[in-house]
Amino acid sequence: VQVVESGGGSVQAGGSLRLSCKASGRTYSSYCMGWFRQAPGKERERVATIDMDNDTTYADSVKGRFTVSQDSAKNTLYLQMNSLKPEDTAMYYCAAGLYYYDCSKAEYDYWGQGTQVTVSS
Repeated sequence: VQVVESGGGSVQAGGSLRLSCKASGRTYSSYCMGWFRQAPGKERERVATIDMDNDTTYADSVKGRFTVSQDSAKNTLYLQMNSLKPEDTAMYYCAAGLYYYDCSKAEYDYWGQGTQVTVSS
């Protein structure tokens, strides 16, 4: 499975961005997919996850501002980010893994190269 992110960029606080993640190669009918981020000097953190039934989880820091979705026909995952804050600045990664009942606790074996999101105040 290969995943490739796109859609990052620079935006002012309060703005919006939409990230995309295209999956290719071997796919699974039961899966978890997620968005993670890592800021300089900080540990990687989970942002949002979604499974094949469109059940989602979100980090508390992004609830109400970010929305994860997918287009299964296109094998594409999205992350709509609204009301962006400077603290959202990070490299954002897409990842895929086999299904687990709680995708926030799943193991993710396939990772993209990341796309940079920079939010200025």
